[in-house]
Amino acid sequence: MDAASLSRRQLLQTAGGGFGWVALSAMMQQAGLLHAATAANPLAAKQPHFAPKAKSVIWLFMNGGPSQVDTWDYKPELQKRDGQPLPGFDAKTGFFPDAVGPLMKSPFDWQRHGQSGTWGSSLFPHLNQQVDKMAFIHSCHTDSNNHSPALFKMNTGETRMGYPSVGSWVTYGLGSDSSNLPSFVVMSDPKDRGLPKGNASNWNAGFLPSVYQGTWLKPKGEPIDNLKRPAGLTDPAQRAQLDLMARLNRHGLPGSPIESELAARIESFELAYRMQTAAPEAFDIANEPDHVKKLYGLGEPHCNHMAAQCLTARRMIERGVRFVQIFSGGMDNQLSWDCHNDLMGNHSGFAAEVDQPFSALLTDLGQRGLLDDTLVICAGEFGRLPISQKGAKPGRDHNPHAFTVWLAGGGIKGGTHYGQSDEIGHKAAVDPVSVRDFHATILHALGLDHERLIFPFQGLDQRLTGVEQSRVVHDIFA
Repeated sequence: MDAASLSRRQLLQTAGGGFGWVALSAMMQQAGLLHAATAANPLAAKQPHFAPKAKSVIWLFMNGGPSQVDTWDYKPELQKRDGQPLPGFDAKTGFFPDAVGPLMKSPFDWQRHGQSGTWGSSLFPHLNQQVDKMAFIHSCHTDSNNHSPALFKMNTGETRMGYPSVGSWVTYGLGSDSSNLPSFVVMSDPKDRGLPKGNASNWNAGFLPSVYQGTWLKPKGEPIDNLKRPAGLTDPAQRAQLDLMARLNRHGLPGSPIESELAARIESFELAYRMQTAAPEAFDIANEPDHVKKLYGLGEPHCNHMAAQCLTARRMIERGVRFVQIFSGGMDNQLSWDCHNDLMGNHSGFAAEVDQPFSALLTDLGQRGLLDDTLVICAGEFGRLPISQKGAKPGRDHNPHAFTVWLAGGGIKGGTHYGQSDEIGHKAAVDPVSVRDFHATILHALGLDHERLIFPFQGLDQRLTGVEQSRVVHDIFA
């Protein structure tokens, strides 16, 4: 029938029926009865490739590159050889070849902790009490000694921008367990330190549909723009606008060359509408019990901002958010864990900010029964050299050859240690773990086979771990 010849009655009947089908499709989709659910809603929950050990992830990102030999990788030999030169050292390993000094011992005290006897430095008095929940990988290594490429590598699997982040891949592979909140949430350092180098490229969706990119929560003011409905716009009026826009957008959607992006845009409008109700409650930590606030250190000047973010992360996971990433440290050297100068002051300050909140997060998740299926990761983009970087107050330069990460919850076998760096912490020496091995391990915890999680782009089946041979570190799982 020609649209121009429609009577008013026929137009109303046709439009009314169309809206009815839209509503029916939504209900069938939620009930799992619509085979094209992922086309209608790119964030619809999807089945993993195999039984997962974890359902969600919280990644505590130590931006700037913390020193492994001053945190979790104790090296008695480094203590003995303090002040000696390192024969054969390549001065270009770090970022400042003209500032190479001798070997430098850790200035922090070390003790064994827990039933596992894990060595921990005095930087982390709270986390030292959690070591029996944590698995440590001491033999990680990466491809770049420069922050931006190393950040991209750790967050996206490539040293250049334009590729999907780990959180985006996970959301693409598993969808969302929450219909009212973003599946992938990012929080940056709020102390006027700026975003990490590379900014939002660390959590974007790359060539995946944009609906899978991370939602950045602003550290000041309203966490998300336009979270409140415009004044004068009622809920029924807004709902009518969205219904009309969705129907117009869906006209001719099947078979369109931009089908995935258009479906993503439709879902982003719907999610934004639902978030106006759900997000304010989810972000509201003021109503948490006093004992929980005290546990995290909320209100304590040295760690209040990180306490608020870790507590928010728990609330996100509790409400079905799939992937949460928290960045400790900002843009510039001394505004992050990038301790080129004053190792003692830099690491002491940042450790004080994260120690209690990170420890509280593990405790709180455990008490609520959430740690069993939440994978908690603590990692930066690379490590630090065992030699000193010359200066008034010595620091350590970048080290791509060895760094330590720890994981907890989500099927992790606590109190375990995998791989080793050499006797001074310079290079991965036993069971080296590449960044792509690390990514394959994260995906495995979530029930995703890194070789099967693919997305067609530019004529290739792209994947997070690329075409290189990557392996899962099975030994860290229970």
